[in-house]
Amino acid sequence: MITILLTVLHVIVCLFLIVVVLLQSGKAADLAGAFGGMGSQTAFGPRGSATLLSKATTISAIVFMVTSMSLSILATRNEGSGSPTILERHPVKTAPAPNQVQVPIQPKQAPAPANQSPAKK
Repeated sequence: MITILLTVLHVIVCLFLIVVVLLQSGKAADLAGAFGGMGSQTAFGPRGSATLLSKATTISAIVFMVTSMSLSILATRNEGSGSPTILERHPVKTAPAPNQVQVPIQPKQAPAPANQSPAKK
């Protein structure tokens, strides 16, 4: 039950995070950013006050990480250390070998020595 609730919450947070990130404008979206200007002498560019969208992004990112870790912990805890692996639950069935014809191997005959003559009639 808790896994289903966390999964639904996780999907909702994912969709919300995608929308919030896509709605934000970039940091260099003003006219000076179009020409490569920083607009200010700060080290990392101009920084305004945190907007509602940036706060919503931060909160939804934190909730996303928490739900991700919670789902992974629940998944590993439900498996348990003593449960069989997928290969143990579903053993691999090997196909029988195709019918093969076995040919008996005959020993080679030793060649006649060269110094002996063949048998006379």
